[in-house]
Amino acid sequence: MPTGRFLLAAIAATTLTAFAATPLDDAVLHGETDKARAIDYAPGEEMTFTLTLQGAKPFAPDTYFIAWTRTGDDGKTESGKAPLSANEPLVVKTSLDRPGFVRLLAQVVDKDGRAFRKELTFKGDLTTPEGKRALNDFERMDKRVFFDGGAGVKTETLQSVPEPEDFDEFWAKRKARLAMVPMTATVKEHRSSNPAVKVLSFSVLCAGPRPVTGTVTVPTDASRKYPAEISFHGYGAHFVQSIPSSGPTNRLHMFINAHGYELGREDEYYTELYDSIKSNGFTFGLDSKWQNKSTDTAYFGWMIYRIMRAIQYLKSFPEWDGQNLTATGGSMGGLQTMWAAGIDPDVSAARPSIPWCCDMGGRETLKRNGATWGVGETEAMRYFDPVNFAKRVNPKCRVEITRAGLGDYCCPPSGIAILYNNLKCPKKINWVQGSTHGYVPPEDHQHFSLTSQWGE
Repeated sequence: MPTGRFLLAAIAATTLTAFAATPLDDAVLHGETDKARAIDYAPGEEMTFTLTLQGAKPFAPDTYFIAWTRTGDDGKTESGKAPLSANEPLVVKTSLDRPGFVRLLAQVVDKDGRAFRKELTFKGDLTTPEGKRALNDFERMDKRVFFDGGAGVKTETLQSVPEPEDFDEFWAKRKARLAMVPMTATVKEHRSSNPAVKVLSFSVLCAGPRPVTGTVTVPTDASRKYPAEISFHGYGAHFVQSIPSSGPTNRLHMFINAHGYELGREDEYYTELYDSIKSNGFTFGLDSKWQNKSTDTAYFGWMIYRIMRAIQYLKSFPEWDGQNLTATGGSMGGLQTMWAAGIDPDVSAARPSIPWCCDMGGRETLKRNGATWGVGETEAMRYFDPVNFAKRVNPKCRVEITRAGLGDYCCPPSGIAILYNNLKCPKKINWVQGSTHGYVPPEDHQHFSLTSQWGE
């Protein structure tokens, strides 16, 4: 009889392989529009979505169905249901009478309307910490057979609510306050697996309740100067806890956390900090009743102080070439990337992916098909909306929105389109059909890019 870790592995294997495979375990629901560039529709023009099942094994008729819902920036909702066919596509036609986006969400359901979920088997090793983390990721995997995408009308004309009249004055005062805090750094060097790269952790004094903390790797070859890159993480409080073993040899690379916490602490420390920055039952940045009612209590304000100070510190390294400074990040990291590019003119390139919180007034004031999870609209939040920072990016900075999902309603496409519209610099956006916030279709899918002043 198995004992110890072997018993754990045996139980897991029995539990996770108890289900027989279904005909749709390798299937995807592929969706595309009749126009290759799905944002090229005119007001009132018919949009045709074609949904095709791919990778399925034979199944009995009337076993599965496609249930779909169409929503849009016009506030209208339509829905339908049709038998799933292995050979015949389902065609859904709609239109939009104004600039904005339509969303089509379709998924395979059973005859009772319950969403189908694949019965996949986890193949990791549960006897290791890495295997347990992989199991957690596996259990969170979206096992539906679905399509979540969209199409747009005259998206180049989209704009958000008016920005605050004193936007620039507000941020000038914030910069002045930060300048009153000396840039005193506590730095520790760590063992590097590559003698060509120095690994440092740091804590630098900052305005607000906590310092800016993170890691930076620096090439050791002193015969030349190097570009610099700063990276930001997504939503949460369990990032940048560990020290990297090395880094790139062709640039300085800084990675900061959004919260200014100590590195290398026990898990309980980060859990306690995460709990301490909640308010009214909301995690950081999401409380519209108190935290986001005022710029003085908005958590985003402290985050931007730390971004400004981190960039100042990165630029102080003698190894920096003084010219090339890139900001990168996805989701909340994309939001921070746009804050960085809009607040510091020395940022020469920015690569936000699925940037969060664009057009915070779109859902409530403008009644767009807004974010299903995110920051609610308040007057104070307009000082932190990345679409307003986009207007202030250095005209010489190159900004590439590396992914914008036409089915991403954590970061709705209307807001990202406005972000792109407001950039007055070399810019590029990569639209992906069928992509949600954390999902990109595994099959060949529609994707296209827009550029301006890009030089291609």
